[in-house]
Amino acid sequence: MKVLVTGGAGYIGSHTAKILNAAGHEPIVLDNLTYGHDWAVQWGPFEAGDLADVAFIRGVFDRHAIDAVIHFAANAYVGESMTDPRKYFRNNTFNTLNLLDTMVDRGVTRVVFSSTCATYGDPQRIPIDESHPQAPVNPYGESKLFVERILHWYGKAYALRSVALRYFNASGADPDGAVGEDHDPETHLIPLVIGAALGRRPPVGVFGTDYPTPDGTAIRDYIHVIDLADAHVRALDYLAGGGVTTAINLGTGRGHSVREVIETVERVAGKPVPRTSSPRRAGDPPQLVADPRRAKDVLGWTPRYPDLRTIVEHAWRWHTRAR
Repeated sequence: MKVLVTGGAGYIGSHTAKILNAAGHEPIVLDNLTYGHDWAVQWGPFEAGDLADVAFIRGVFDRHAIDAVIHFAANAYVGESMTDPRKYFRNNTFNTLNLLDTMVDRGVTRVVFSSTCATYGDPQRIPIDESHPQAPVNPYGESKLFVERILHWYGKAYALRSVALRYFNASGADPDGAVGEDHDPETHLIPLVIGAALGRRPPVGVFGTDYPTPDGTAIRDYIHVIDLADAHVRALDYLAGGGVTTAINLGTGRGHSVREVIETVERVAGKPVPRTSSPRRAGDPPQLVADPRRAKDVLGWTPRYPDLRTIVEHAWRWHTRAR
């Protein structure tokens, strides 16, 4: 298939383009390079542009005879969404409508959507399954939930079939070293800890040491980016095989605390990680851990790299590569 990968020059998008190519598909990357990188586009044609530009989107579909779409393009900083919500609703929701409308007009009926566990809000139970109430506590999560609802109604009205993949904490890097994580600003814990260990970043901040968890720090479900990419290709195959619209969590089902992550980086690096302790941040729940059973049942997916040390080793290799 010719698969349009919006945001395909970004972290998860570039890894997915690689896996698509390995599976025999042609990824057509669409990215405005605000956060993506042109060096990350290695496995198919590149269309530089923005989903705000409807004429541009239509031209991409016409030039490449698109068969299906994997939609990553979005703003994804929770804190920024609290101070600038209109940016998030315009880019993540309104611009997605431009994409979906073009799909409907061009008769393209399959889309895999990059959603988020942030649509659940504060967890009422752990682990979180797909039936958990969706009650976002920030505009980022709300903007993604809006798109999930749009996909539901577009499915009923226009026969658009979709899989919304609700990620937990994306992490790691391509084991082959072709692509990896390179955000500016960086907010993900593992690269911040690695940067602190290498002396390239300030001491890592531990926000909250008094949570009701075994070591007092917050617990998250870290999922390897290659496993995320693999799930997207499986979701595409599911739709190609006639699968119906659904939503699926992507996580390992196992949580790791902030202290565990720091200690794992210290073991991999062979050196201590400088850190500071601060009070909890508002809106940070004690635990976020997925129930991943539906991904296995529907997509036949289980993570190949569920071990935290392996995730950290791959990330360490990427961040310490020859530059």
